[in-house]
Amino acid sequence: MAFQPPAPQPMEIAGPSGILQAIVDDPGSAQAGAIAVICHPHPLQGGTMNNKVVHTLARALNECAVPTVRFNYRGVGDSVGTYDGGVGETDDALAVIEWARLRWPDRPLWLAGFSFGGGVAVRAALRTQAVRLITVAPAMARDAPPVQLNDCAWLVIQGDADEVVSPQIVIDWANALTPRPDLKVLVGAGHFFHGRLIELREVVRDWIRG
Repeated sequence: MAFQPPAPQPMEIAGPSGILQAIVDDPGSAQAGAIAVICHPHPLQGGTMNNKVVHTLARALNECAVPTVRFNYRGVGDSVGTYDGGVGETDDALAVIEWARLRWPDRPLWLAGFSFGGGVAVRAALRTQAVRLITVAPAMARDAPPVQLNDCAWLVIQGDADEVVSPQIVIDWANALTPRPDLKVLVGAGHFFHGRLIELREVVRDWIRG
């Protein structure tokens, strides 16, 4: 039977600068064993929780029976506040994580993020007890300090034709981390994975199920 995506549930979550606009995608499966919070791309470059890659991540997680929370950072959409250089956006993610943990108590936390959101997800993972992390074309590798997530399974997905984030910088950064995350390079894929979203979803889904 084909997977039926859940109906998006609009939410308002209390954040450090005011209300954060969010969407819950909950497949409602009795098999669900985790929760996942997904972080979107750069807010000053058009990034929102409705970005196609963010939506693809939510779909892949939902197909694996994991409910997801997508949210807009402060100043994006109906979320209150102004852009804060990644610091405030990480605080926003932490507020959403706290909300999700109250809604789904006792479930392990997974985090995911695309581009700028990959950096937000990594910083949030360092301050929480996330057990899985998925970063797609993370826009943090050039200036990122060494990251160590000993108890967190981590997938990095990077297109080798990325026109926004240097593929080689991301690849070198991922390979230098200890422990080293799982790295999947999609040949010919650009930053926004145009024409490759189904493949991206399959990579995420296969990693989760593997």
